[in-house]
Amino acid sequence: MNKFTSENIETLEQIILARRDVRGNRFINKSISKADLDKILFAGVNAPSVGFSQPWEFVIIKDLEIRNKVKDSFFEENEKAKTFFEGNRIDVYTQLKLEGIVESALNIAVFYKPSEHPVLGQTAMKETGVYSVVCAIQNMWLMARALNIGLGWVSILNPDTIKTILKVPKDRQLIGYLCLGHVDEFYENPELERLQWEKRKNITDVVIKETY
Repeated sequence: MNKFTSENIETLEQIILARRDVRGNRFINKSISKADLDKILFAGVNAPSVGFSQPWEFVIIKDLEIRNKVKDSFFEENEKAKTFFEGNRIDVYTQLKLEGIVESALNIAVFYKPSEHPVLGQTAMKETGVYSVVCAIQNMWLMARALNIGLGWVSILNPDTIKTILKVPKDRQLIGYLCLGHVDEFYENPELERLQWEKRKNITDVVIKETY
């Protein structure tokens, strides 16, 4: 395999820095081509996985009736979530658009499928199977951004409700519910950073040498 050039490295860095969690108020009415969707899924299935287990499954959802049921679950959980914040934060939280379930071109529910047999590298840390699926989602996110397609990860959902709506087998675990679509713009900075919900951490504050 050929070595990558400095230009390749710079492009990858630009994609990483330009990745955004896209909300419903940014999506536009434009479908995603099959070629682009295939590229995003290809990026997902080529993610690293513990023991080469590839424990992921992807449910592509375009049907609006199904998506509206998912959105109902979001609203129910979102009302509960508001109780965790107070003061200025509750005001900001209330104004945030935290999903794009029906505004996006399509949704992808990503599931972890546990293996029926012992998995190399997963015997001591069972959660590495789930981590593998998260790696797949990150790959999809970066590929979507490279294709100038927005992706938003909706986490304010009841997993059991989503599994019921999508008729998912009992042993599967919902890892990510993704909204994908073309957008009017990508913010220069992450939205929550722009709104000063949190400050960006300095790399020197999170890198520890040798031991704590």
